[in-house]
Amino acid sequence: MTLRTRLVVLLCALALLAGVATVSVLRAADRADRRDRAVPGGPAVTSGRVALSGGPGGLLVFRNMAWGPHRDELTTVPADRAGGERTAGGVKCLRFYAASGTGICLQAVRGPVQDTYRAVVLDARLRVTARYDVPGVPSRARVSPSGRLATWTAFVGGDSYVGGDFATRAAIVDLRTGQLTPTLESYRIVRDGRTYRAADVNFWGVTFASDDRHFYATLGTAGRTYLIRGDLRARTVTTLRTNVECPSLSPDGTRIAFKKRVKGLPADAPWRLYTLDLRTLRETALTEPRSVDDQPVWRNNTTLTYALPGDYGADLYTLPSDGTGTPHLLTRSAVSPTYLN
Repeated sequence: MTLRTRLVVLLCALALLAGVATVSVLRAADRADRRDRAVPGGPAVTSGRVALSGGPGGLLVFRNMAWGPHRDELTTVPADRAGGERTAGGVKCLRFYAASGTGICLQAVRGPVQDTYRAVVLDARLRVTARYDVPGVPSRARVSPSGRLATWTAFVGGDSYVGGDFATRAAIVDLRTGQLTPTLESYRIVRDGRTYRAADVNFWGVTFASDDRHFYATLGTAGRTYLIRGDLRARTVTTLRTNVECPSLSPDGTRIAFKKRVKGLPADAPWRLYTLDLRTLRETALTEPRSVDDQPVWRNNTTLTYALPGDYGADLYTLPSDGTGTPHLLTRSAVSPTYLN
């Protein structure tokens, strides 16, 4: 084979390899493009203005889980037409909650080696007013009814509430003063009237009372969970009842909605929804037959909203809070709901 022939063969081989590479790149780009398009038959989502303020009939704001260019963005729909067309505001959150024109958005910060996380405080126009580092994978978020206090929970060990091999950290920040409590583990724990100390203490799922002083949350220790009532001024938490997780205080402050571990259920789906009367400590089993791993949201004093696994991450359901009725699908491909009146 002459030198010229060898050069021709080499050039042809290089051209063939280049063609194969080009086809591979185009196919990959096409797959990515298809992933970014809205799923046929899924909810319609368009860009627009999202504000953390209510309107006639109220608004529902949540993290959009539908595949497409607006996946993970905060979106809004009229509260009475939750399945309608969504408006996406461009801000992405893993967990979200809002009240009185203040939002807390837990975000992932993509890094070359590993992701980090942060809590971003938003005003009514979704403008960032403050940022805080979050020491693990975000799990829960809440804002007090006045908009003054914000809280978040993160997994700092493990990545699920299923089983007992996990560690969480719950933080609270006063948005008026900027005072941050990085972990509720710094508070004095009162159990059965006595100070309690243990190395395995975890807190998660904070929910605020309307006085901007008291709150409720879950305390986990020694293989048990407790509903606790916290006092921000005294920096104490007091146990009220066992087997309560991810509490959510009703708008009138009289009841807690929560998930409870029920004996006999599968280890990977152990919870059922309940409500608890805070005056009598009498609990009511709700009619949702599936395991709910969520911190429910009260739409009003009679109706709860919560997430269950769906085809694209999660779907939202509603249920009466008095133990009657049946679950109702609110909207698909959504999580972290907030009602704004």
